[in-house]
Amino acid sequence: MAENKTKPTEASVADFLEGVVPAARRNDAQRICHLIAKVTCQPPVMWGSSIVGFGIHHYRYASGREGDICRVGFSPRKAATVLYLSCDLDRHRPILDRLGKHERGVGCLYIKRLEDLDLQVLEELVATAWRDG
Repeated sequence: MAENKTKPTEASVADFLEGVVPAARRNDAQRICHLIAKVTCQPPVMWGSSIVGFGIHHYRYASGREGDICRVGFSPRKAATVLYLSCDLDRHRPILDRLGKHERGVGCLYIKRLEDLDLQVLEELVATAWRDG
């Protein structure tokens, strides 16, 4: 079975975040990192070259494939910042309905600008995902 390519690294989270462009996305990424660290009480760790993760989540699919990934994480991508939440987002629709402007994937959220979100609701969502993950 293939091994998961996204693993924790020794790379500096601070250096990675300093390299995020444009400046508005960098500021959002730094604020998100602080928010998640506060909620999880975990230090940020680079997973691969572009994901800032907190904690470890072990997964196992029906196919038998299994591995580890960060329990909660994010990646400031070119088009949007992606929040990775190791939980079933469908179960958290009441929170998502109050969050603000975002798009959804299966287990992730796409955020264009942090100012479009209610940060208290984002904290609630991260805390719930952390607990459920």
